[in-house]
Amino acid sequence: MMTSFAFILGLLPLVIAEGPSRLARRDVGTPVFGGMLSASFIGIFAIPALYVIFQSIRERLRSSTRPEEVREKQAITADRPAV
Repeated sequence: MMTSFAFILGLLPLVIAEGPSRLARRDVGTPVFGGMLSASFIGIFAIPALYVIFQSIRERLRSSTRPEEVREKQAITADRPAV
């Protein structure tokens, strides 16, 4: 995370370049700056949020199937003779 932010801040002079070669520097710096910024955002915020969403869906699906499993196990054990 710190490496990404250091890289992004290192690209900042290319994005805000002034002078005779500003067009070439901005053409190189802007896409790299935007790509690293978006990749960092996805890695820091979007992936953990998706993990939480999918985990809650998984828990809901698991809790909705459990009563049926419990009933099946109870039916199987009820059929067995007592030893």
